[in-house]
Amino acid sequence: MAFDGDADRCFVVDEKGEPVSPSAITGMVARREIARAKAQGEETPSIIHNLLTSRAVAELVEHDGGRAVRTRVGHSFIKAVMAKEGAVFGGEHSAHFYFRDFWNADTGMLAAMHVLAALGEQDGPLSELAREYEPYVSSGEINSEVEDKPAAVERVRQAFADEDLTIDNLDGSTFTANDGSYWFNLRPSNTEPFLRLNAEATDRATMERIRDRVLSLVRA
Repeated sequence: MAFDGDADRCFVVDEKGEPVSPSAITGMVARREIARAKAQGEETPSIIHNLLTSRAVAELVEHDGGRAVRTRVGHSFIKAVMAKEGAVFGGEHSAHFYFRDFWNADTGMLAAMHVLAALGEQDGPLSELAREYEPYVSSGEINSEVEDKPAAVERVRQAFADEDLTIDNLDGSTFTANDGSYWFNLRPSNTEPFLRLNAEATDRATMERIRDRVLSLVRA
């Protein structure tokens, strides 16, 4: 496990030296926090996840009887939604993990304790445990230096205009295939000339096809 300077982020590496995605950690902790809240009498615990986490997180939360609340990226937004919803836990793709019992703030230490507990409650290695929470293939965040970011996003919108998908603008633009095969988000940096791409698909070939197609349009 590795922590950043103020220990509000926790990164996990398995026994093979491979990183466990923050989305998988979010799902792992969410499952435990939902079970704990239900044991204390909470009927439908709320879990916060930002729009760049794997869609597996929301699916797991709903499966376990929680309520998944999707938010935009960022510490201030997550904390505000945590308070508004009375959420028991929240996770971001950046490895920030928020807990109601920690004043709705983020702490890597509590997330680490959850991962160790989950690992200790079963017999397999961490790589096997993590696979249960990572059913989809992600591109990770890819930055493109673009001067005219709105124009780049518009090129992508035009190219995908005939595709069977839904576009929402909660934070940047998220394109979601209506058959569930992929989604991707294009989000401009507020401080740098970057357009950030995150893509996820049901298989690697689809993810790479979508990733490469979008990047070629963005960088044209």
